[in-house]
Amino acid sequence: MSDHILRPALVLGLLSCIGPFAIDMYLPAMPEIATALGTGVAAMQGTIVAYFIAFGLAQLVYGPWADRFGRKPPLYAGIAVFILGSVFCTLAPTVEWLIVGRAIQGLGGAALMVVPRAIIRDLYTGPAATRLMAAVMMVISVSPMLAPLAGSGLMAVAGWRAIFGALVVAAGISLAILTLLQPETLRQADRQPFNLGAMRRGTAVLLADPLFMGLTFLGGFGMASFFVFIASASFVYTGAFGLSPTGFSLAFAVNAIGFFSASQMAAPLGLRHGAPRVMAWASAGFAAFTLVLFLLALAGAVNLWLCVAGLFLANACLGLIIPTAMVMALDEHGDIAGLASSLGGTLQMLAGGAMIAAVGPFFDGTATPMLGAIALCGVLVLALSRLVRARQAAAT
Repeated sequence: MSDHILRPALVLGLLSCIGPFAIDMYLPAMPEIATALGTGVAAMQGTIVAYFIAFGLAQLVYGPWADRFGRKPPLYAGIAVFILGSVFCTLAPTVEWLIVGRAIQGLGGAALMVVPRAIIRDLYTGPAATRLMAAVMMVISVSPMLAPLAGSGLMAVAGWRAIFGALVVAAGISLAILTLLQPETLRQADRQPFNLGAMRRGTAVLLADPLFMGLTFLGGFGMASFFVFIASASFVYTGAFGLSPTGFSLAFAVNAIGFFSASQMAAPLGLRHGAPRVMAWASAGFAAFTLVLFLLALAGAVNLWLCVAGLFLANACLGLIIPTAMVMALDEHGDIAGLASSLGGTLQMLAGGAMIAAVGPFFDGTATPMLGAIALCGVLVLALSRLVRARQAAAT
């Protein structure tokens, strides 16, 4: 990786890690937290839904803010709000208070996802942007590989509340990285008015762009499949498959490795074969793997190893889809990259939250409802991929 990609990838990746850490680190503790707070699976899944919804809606503020005042001020604000939410979670006496704390975390963490994507658009477009996006995602991959293990270790030594205390420390490190290592990338001449009229006009342009909307929801339903896994996997793997919190953390890391290792191939494959073709192949593979896994679950033939292997392959396909879709969605909207990034992120998070809420009533402790929802996401991703390709063909 060349130096001009490596440095921003490390800085932006470390900043962006906070949001995934806030999700991945406490996953192994979810069953224990449910017991400690006297609640059930649905309420614990609500802590994830609250985070995603707040995370998604807050992006509508951070994106235009970043377009008007530069990239760094909203990042400072987001880190401060995230620290407040983490303290709230650490002290939460009931699951209702924990849900509120998670929502506050989401309000802050959103800045650390949407603004770095706009920074990438400030620096590069096309394959170079895809390469940097994939490199940032490679840095972020430390979260699903190490955060659950760190969370299970902290839980064993100091209890589940220590996990949220550790997130306060991580946010403090992000504050130092932002202050010392991340320069401002939005020139004064490129800053856009921050008012409701400008936001409404920009939003209307984006919502009327079928290519932007198609790519946004293509990536959104791909991400939603992973959100469903996040919300259900700790209960499935520890309950149905009998894993310990540490065992779950290792299985979760294997699934994540498939995504992040494949994401590194998105840019080179896009250069060689064209991004739309790569996305079509990966979407077909994602749909095929998830549907086969669901059919095996319906037949009662899915065990732990089949589940882990099938999701590894499906997530490898997602690793090609999501960074490519993100970059393609922003390519034609450089003048409102912050708003486009925030609106896209909001729609994607809402899709993920809706999918978790939809599968919740069907959760029965087995892998089948989880895999069914993931397969539904696979079918939607494939359908949107075909629509996007048809639209691109018509435009040329």
